[in-house]
Amino acid sequence: MTATIAGVTTRDLDEMPLKEGWRYEIIAGELYVSTQPSWQHQYICGRFIVALAEWNDRSPLGLVIPAPGVIFADDDNVAPDVVWISTERLTAIAGSGGHLYGAPELVMEVLSPGRMNQMRDREAKLDLYRRRNVLEYWLADPEARIVEVHRREGGDLNLIARLREGDRLASPLLPGFNTPVAPLFPPHLDTR
Repeated sequence: MTATIAGVTTRDLDEMPLKEGWRYEIIAGELYVSTQPSWQHQYICGRFIVALAEWNDRSPLGLVIPAPGVIFADDDNVAPDVVWISTERLTAIAGSGGHLYGAPELVMEVLSPGRMNQMRDREAKLDLYRRRNVLEYWLADPEARIVEVHRREGGDLNLIARLREGDRLASPLLPGFNTPVAPLFPPHLDTR
């Protein structure tokens, strides 16, 4: 479930009574409030973290960070599911309180069920990451078991690939990173 409120800033959020277990993000002044993600969502995040961390351990160019607070501006304050950020960029944008105050190179989100959640990830966050100069945006769709890769080209984040379970995920941002898509998603289980 997701609800939105317009005209909100980080200062407003700091003064609100926040409920434990809810996620609060501000995109273009609109507050998005959603429930905690499902186990499938968290599984996918964990698998991306493992794949990126294994590569990063061999090529220590930066850090893989789960759900960091990224404060682009007073009206753009989000917690992406996973980011990869170079050491150089981290040094430039890390701020007080452990938040990032600028764009990591790579942002990964897992699409949550529901029309509002999908609109937030496919439209609002894509637009935010486009405006704030994220270099790549990966969007994992658990239902379709697809990873959409949006890459910065000519000042825009363009959809350059829709990778299915038989494909491999690679990126020019991450030299030598190449992982199969299938293991990024949970095994097919009968959870009825």
